[in-house]
Amino acid sequence: MSISAAQASRFYQEVILHQQVWGIRDSHGFPTPPNGDGERSMPFWSLRSRAEKVTSSIPAYRAFEAEAIPLTVWRTQWIDALERDGILVGLNWSGVRATGYDIQPLEVRARLEASE
Repeated sequence: MSISAAQASRFYQEVILHQQVWGIRDSHGFPTPPNGDGERSMPFWSLRSRAEKVTSSIPAYRAFEAEAIPLTVWRTQWIDALERDGILVGLNWSGVRATGYDIQPLEVRARLEASE
């Protein structure tokens, strides 16, 4: 299993266990950087410590702060908005370039439901 696959698997397990998702935001909002294919993706993490590791170690994200989002709100409001806006969901990005799996929002919802 790749590191990205392992991080994605942990994402589903941990958000269900803790019932929250972590995003990062600055004064302009939540980031949606382009991935290698030029598609926009908004990163989310399953633990505060994972999000803070990215904000403390990746220069491009140093101005961002971790923000908790209740899982019920994220599932019912965020997933629909990301789908509508054509933005992928980045799962537990990590490493020196803050990368990982970028997945369609409706697929994330389906995997969460299958994991419960």
